[in-house]
Amino acid sequence: MNDNSYTPKDFKSDQEVRWCPGCGDHGIINSLQKAMAELGYPRESWAVISGIGCSSRLPYYMNCYGFHTIHGRAAAIAAGAKSANPSLNILQISGDGDALAIGGNHFIHAIRRNIDITMLVFNNEIYGLTKGQYSPTTKLGTKTKTSPYGTIEMPFNPGELVIGAQGKFFARSIDTSINLSAEVIKEAARHPGTSVVEILQNCVIFADGVHAAITDKEYKDDRQLVLHHGQRMLFGKNKEKGLVVDRNGMLRVVEIGKEGVTINDILVHDAHSENPSMHWMLVHMKAPDFPVALGVIRDVEGHTYNDALEAQITAVKATSPIRSVDDLLNSGETWEVK
Repeated sequence: MNDNSYTPKDFKSDQEVRWCPGCGDHGIINSLQKAMAELGYPRESWAVISGIGCSSRLPYYMNCYGFHTIHGRAAAIAAGAKSANPSLNILQISGDGDALAIGGNHFIHAIRRNIDITMLVFNNEIYGLTKGQYSPTTKLGTKTKTSPYGTIEMPFNPGELVIGAQGKFFARSIDTSINLSAEVIKEAARHPGTSVVEILQNCVIFADGVHAAITDKEYKDDRQLVLHHGQRMLFGKNKEKGLVVDRNGMLRVVEIGKEGVTINDILVHDAHSENPSMHWMLVHMKAPDFPVALGVIRDVEGHTYNDALEAQITAVKATSPIRSVDDLLNSGETWEVK
């Protein structure tokens, strides 16, 4: 419980927001500021660290500590900041290109180490700032500035990368779902260790409608599954559809009341399961055959780098004969220059 009383406005800077009108980043920053206000952590405890890209302008628009760093290196700098000052609440802001292309190595190793930072990955499946080149998440066959005949590369699935790198927390939301995004950001910030939140974001200039198959009003009820730990995996306009596991161990969409299916047959979401098998299947679901999984998909406690580092430093300090710089300079092999 925190005693600080904030509103989202308290986290807005006096800088003009220079994203394109209609850009999904506007919705994301509103969700972020809403989450930070509701968490109530001291404003001076927050540090927002970004790489390069449209999303990475975000620190300028935040009224807290921030650092606009270099392309692909946000995770490395965020990890260093947390290690140097464990009391900080670190938010790393990256796009799909910044995080998963040039920053891919830092991304997976921050997750493997389970460093206590929260990563927000804005996924619009394109390089927006550099004018429309395909990114590591661009769908196969998409025509872009650098793939005029269609991409021939299989895209990354961010959730798959997180789980494959031994990730303990993964959530997914959509830029237009302000309340859902705020909720998963709060859960991510509370989680001890690396938390990754993929936010499906629309670039109105170079990839407009890239997520339309799940965001358009015509489809969204049947193609969005918002997960909550301990609750059944239900979706549809009237929550009449759900997920079950078939005899082959694979997920299958069913409708309650048909083929003898009752609500008791529908799977219950267990975000805290150590076994990632179900989480793996959930992050792989794609429209139109399956709904896309949103909300907190995986939330498991584990050994964190920062706790281990602090414990090691404390233990070494307790037994080290070096108590000052003079002790250090006079330790080991020394000699006099005459």
